[in-house]
Amino acid sequence: MTTEFALDLRLARRKAGYTQGDVAHLLASHQSAVSDLELGKIRPSLEQIIELSLIYGRSFESLFGELMAERRKQLKKRLSCLPDLGKQTAHTFNRPASLERLKRRLAKPSKNGGA
Repeated sequence: MTTEFALDLRLARRKAGYTQGDVAHLLASHQSAVSDLELGKIRPSLEQIIELSLIYGRSFESLFGELMAERRKQLKKRLSCLPDLGKQTAHTFNRPASLERLKRRLAKPSKNGGA
C-alpha cells in the first residue's frame, strides 16, 4: 500500500481528534491493526473502508482516492490485453459495448485527481 494513503488515514484520524484506540474500538479491532493501516502495512477490508468513511465523515472517493487511482491503472492495463472473444453468442452480445463503456470510465480522471 502506498505511503500517501496511509498518511491520509492518519491525518483524517488526527484531524478528527481520535486516538488509534478510539478508531480501533469503533472498528471492533485492535490498536495495532489501526497502526498497521496507518503505516501502510495492511489494506482495510471492505467493511473497514465503509466504517472509516463513516467515522471520518468523508466520502469513499475522497478517503480512498489513491486506491481508486491504483485500481483504475491496473484495470486499464488488464483491459488493454483482454483476449478476443472469438465467436459471439447471445450471452456475450453486450460485451463490446460494455468494454467500450469501461474503457471510457477508466479514461476519465476521478474528481479527486486519481487517474
